[in-house]
Amino acid sequence: MGSVDRSLLVHPPAKVNLILKIFDRRPDGYHALWSFMQTVGVTDELTIRVTDAFEGLHLECSEKTLPVPTGNLAYRAAELVLQRAGVSTGVALKLVKKIPVEAGLGGGSSDAAATIMGLNRLLDLGWTTGDMAALGQTLGSDVPFFMESPTAVVHGWGQRMIPKTLDGVRWIVLVNPGFPINTAQAFRRLDEVRQTIPVLPEALESIERASIVSWRGILARMENDFEAALFDDYPALADIKSALLTMGAEGALLSGSGATMFGVFQEQAEAIRAKAVFAESPEYWVAVVPSLQGGVLERTSKAGIPSSDAAGKTSAKQSGC
Repeated sequence: MGSVDRSLLVHPPAKVNLILKIFDRRPDGYHALWSFMQTVGVTDELTIRVTDAFEGLHLECSEKTLPVPTGNLAYRAAELVLQRAGVSTGVALKLVKKIPVEAGLGGGSSDAAATIMGLNRLLDLGWTTGDMAALGQTLGSDVPFFMESPTAVVHGWGQRMIPKTLDGVRWIVLVNPGFPINTAQAFRRLDEVRQTIPVLPEALESIERASIVSWRGILARMENDFEAALFDDYPALADIKSALLTMGAEGALLSGSGATMFGVFQEQAEAIRAKAVFAESPEYWVAVVPSLQGGVLERTSKAGIPSSDAAGKTSAKQSGC
């Protein structure tokens, strides 16, 4: 038996984009973004184990159709950590997916961030949040956000994050229509349909300057530039948005490039009633979850001992990795 064997159970959360502005394409081919992002209480379950009982990196995933482990962001994140740290210890990742994939909820990015942060703790690397964010950015623009979660303004391609405090809690109804939207295709469609490149409004600049932001202020500014590009091609998304607002949502929006729509409700009972209506459609994945008020590693426990988390209150079915 090895002399080192430590584990951590982490619950990487999903996110929603309460505001998403997309600007011009940068020289590297990516678009510059401005987003107000918030984590919500549906989570994957990720057990991270470091040990000298074996060598190499191993991934066990709840989705058996995953073709190769190297296609998984958590696996790639662990590879990067070991390479950057110059560590050869064995690492085992056990990932149970509850966040839908290709859904605009950032599940893969959250898994990657949790892996980097968890290994930093387990291996006593002493990396700062900035160190970890720089590493995570090589995997995807959303990865650094989860290191500053639960709430932040994100600039560019994830290079700059401004943590925020969003006062109070809201109940979020997540409705995924059962089909994915490829992010690259969504950007191409956006470039095809829009006539002008937006500029950042003064109202959003004021949100960026404020340390504490009210839900009322955010709800008044909720928008996602992808909606104008995607609703004609995917009319079900517009129908879901309209239904959420009719059911009492204070605001409803597409998250990321979709295909998940979400509604923001002040009262849990209203959110549960809305969920029940959408759950009648068998092709939909639906969940009711609270907005979160803590970082990723604040919801950890020893492996094998579940930590209390709002995801346990959802009916989220497992999805691909």
